Amino acid sequence: MAIPMTATAPAPRFAQVEPSTLARFTLAGVVGYVAVDVVLAFLRSKYSLIYNAESDYGRGAWSWVMDLNFLLRCALSLAIAGALYRVVPLGGRVRAGLALLVVWAICSGLLAFFADDLEGQRQHGSGVVHLALAGIAFTCITIGTVLISAGLMSDTGWRPLAPVLLSISVAGVVAYLLLGAALKRHHAPDGLYERIFLGLELLWIAVAALGVVRLGQRATRPPV
Repeated sequence: MAIPMTATAPAPRFAQVEPSTLARFTLAGVVGYVAVDVVLAFLRSKYSLIYNAESDYGRGAWSWVMDLNFLLRCALSLAIAGALYRVVPLGGRVRAGLALLVVWAICSGLLAFFADDLEGQRQHGSGVVHLALAGIAFTCITIGTVLISAGLMSDTGWRPLAPVLLSISVAGVVAYLLLGAALKRHHAPDGLYERIFLGLELLWIAVAALGVVRLGQRATRPPV
């Protein structure tokens, strides 16, 4: 009696996407995210770029635009995590960094469903959850980018970009610490530090995406 052959399960559709395609989506997402933030700065001009957090755009008029931007940040971050997983050597530091990058992405997306409380207001309910998610997300991306950058320093394919990524990630650590210190002081420029921090992390993501595109001809890890 012949034993029927078991068909191999196809790889998930997301895993079949080329890393360079994911990287290009990431780059487009970063540009779109920054563009939306600039538009919101004009639409919500009463909010200070120095003292109000970016999340404050998620309250009141045009709040849905900021919510979509949070979801975009989630998508572009998952895209670069997927692209890097396919093309970088998966040492211990890189694996841990990619895991933290995924946590940052998920928490960023969840921010869309929990509006923050505005500067100077008492924190409660949704605002408390928002702060917790943001704290987890910011901590994860800060550590994750350093780990991935350090892990890429020994890879010949990433040699031109790895020092740049490491420099940006270290600058992100400085911005993270400045933001943490500002949050402890009344009327400190925490909005400015947050924007600098987010700008550095988005820059890191964009440079990493450029690196994936640059290595587009390199053999990639097969889908799992």
